Amino acid sequence: MEKVQFQAESKRLLEMMVNSIYSQKEVFLRELISNASDAIDKIYYKTLSDENLVFAKDNYYIKVVPNKENRTLKIVDTGIGMTKEELENNLGVIAKSGSLAFKTENESKDGHDIIGQFGVGFYAAFMVADLVTVETRALGSDEAYKWESEGADGYTIVPSSKESVGTEITLKIKENEEEESYDEFLEEYQLKSIIKKYSDFIRYPIKMDITSSRPKADSENEFEEFTEEQIINSMVPIWRKNKSELTDEDYHHFYAEKRYGFDKPLKHIHVSVDGTIRYNAILFIPENKPFDYYSQEFEKGLELYSNGVLIMEKCGDLLPDHFSFVKGMVDSEDLSLNISREILQQDRQLKLIAKNISKKIKSELKSLLKNDREKYESFYQAFGRQLKFGVYNEFGAHKDTLKDLVMFYSSKEKKLVTLDEYISRMPEDQKYIYYATGDSIDRIDKLPQTELVADKGYEILYFTEDIDEFAIKMLMNYEDKEFKSVSSGDLGIEADEKDNADDESTEEEKEIFSAMKEILSGKVKDVRASKRLKSHPVCLTADGEVTIEMEKVLSMMPDNQNVKADKVLEINMNHNVFQSLQSAYHGDKEKLSLFTNLLYNQALLIEGLTIEDPVEFTNDICKVMI
Repeated sequence: MEKVQFQAESKRLLEMMVNSIYSQKEVFLRELISNASDAIDKIYYKTLSDENLVFAKDNYYIKVVPNKENRTLKIVDTGIGMTKEELENNLGVIAKSGSLAFKTENESKDGHDIIGQFGVGFYAAFMVADLVTVETRALGSDEAYKWESEGADGYTIVPSSKESVGTEITLKIKENEEEESYDEFLEEYQLKSIIKKYSDFIRYPIKMDITSSRPKADSENEFEEFTEEQIINSMVPIWRKNKSELTDEDYHHFYAEKRYGFDKPLKHIHVSVDGTIRYNAILFIPENKPFDYYSQEFEKGLELYSNGVLIMEKCGDLLPDHFSFVKGMVDSEDLSLNISREILQQDRQLKLIAKNISKKIKSELKSLLKNDREKYESFYQAFGRQLKFGVYNEFGAHKDTLKDLVMFYSSKEKKLVTLDEYISRMPEDQKYIYYATGDSIDRIDKLPQTELVADKGYEILYFTEDIDEFAIKMLMNYEDKEFKSVSSGDLGIEADEKDNADDESTEEEKEIFSAMKEILSGKVKDVRASKRLKSHPVCLTADGEVTIEMEKVLSMMPDNQNVKADKVLEINMNHNVFQSLQSAYHGDKEKLSLFTNLLYNQALLIEGLTIEDPVEFTNDICKVMI
């Protein structure tokens, strides 16, 4: 029996493919099952043009048979089989796909698609097997053949005694190596897991003999093992069923079965598109965030299927970062796959699907916000930070997509509100959307800077997360209304004439502020009379784009550039403290320095900033008390 050599190009491709094309060895089973499904599909296609053939789906199946003792794994199908010529062409010439040629010749519009394209999937078997044997008998043929190969050295083809139409592939599984165990590919539970993972939605039954236990007939306390044939795969994927025949419970079961999360999803989205590009998708908005969601370990992405076969467990290209919390899957027949059927080419189809999915997610979130506020707020508590990050990320490229979805706590409503809701309540004379930043709602409530804005009856948005102000700075405005921090230099609030008269500093007062500025040299940009304080004696504000809150956030970053806000110390001239400053300025310059440093440190504490010298601060307090 003469061994036939692979063509030189094929030999090199086989060696490369076994060693590098596939990232995980377990995909060999996906490829062989997909080929088996192709073989059954071909019989179905034949029946469309041959009236003498009848396709009875119940007669067709794929069976996986492990044998630990012989260290073999068989994949049996009842498909169309191969002639000797087809064995030579399809298995002797690597990367020549019989499925692709058949598909091209027998294009059908009934949605029954051939999976295989490249013709290399079969050779994935050599990643786990020392010897691969293929026995096959073609439909309508009286002869059967056996193809056998140990890999790159070549193959043999001899007659076979196989009586039934179809193909039986036998893998002689490799012995375990020091860093590689091949035993798992002979274990029932592991094979079942691989089938469920990659081939759960192959349209034909995938069978295995499964070992189970049961109580013995004559004893309740003793058990016996028995073997029964079971169908491992689901066959009909939920996304190909009509939405009208599915219940919420069906979607929840699918969510749990696919282990998208241990919670129940807040909302599911079922998409079926049959246009320029055809695809189905089932997406879920989770109720709770994964424990590692806001960490570097979290990996976004949707499961990607091609005609029911899992191609990628997490296709990150299908989701933008701001919607990375979405779980689910996409199945399309129109994708351009590479040779390993693992990595998607960056093509127009993928980008179009991703764009459509993003639009659909936004639409469903807006619907949830409008129709089920309680559920939306529950979602927002878990993932609102990600939406705000999306506004800021990529230089605001997605801000228009997300601006209607973000929410902030309202000083008036005492709950989360949208920017649109804030705008709808603005008085006619209000120029800006006002916000205040702080570590918590309670701390912001007590900020001196909010007094004037609150006194005017204007609503204030509370920013309690480090991303909030950065996002708003990127957004810049909403419905042509600019955002304004209550700590900014100009609040845009017109005071009455009396107030304006009171705010005009005399030469003496200017001298006091100049002296205080000198005392605080290097710590503040200026010291000035406050137009915003009513009852509090002092506060810090900022001139310029960098606010005090932004300085705090930036200072905590590993690569911070020591960015500082231009701080201004504002003094309430109507407070008794100012009278003490006047007295000290005229009578005791040392006391002026003491009071100035105390007021500055007091303002730092109000802002949640660190006092540079706590010991000096406590000593200053003692000096005042003596």
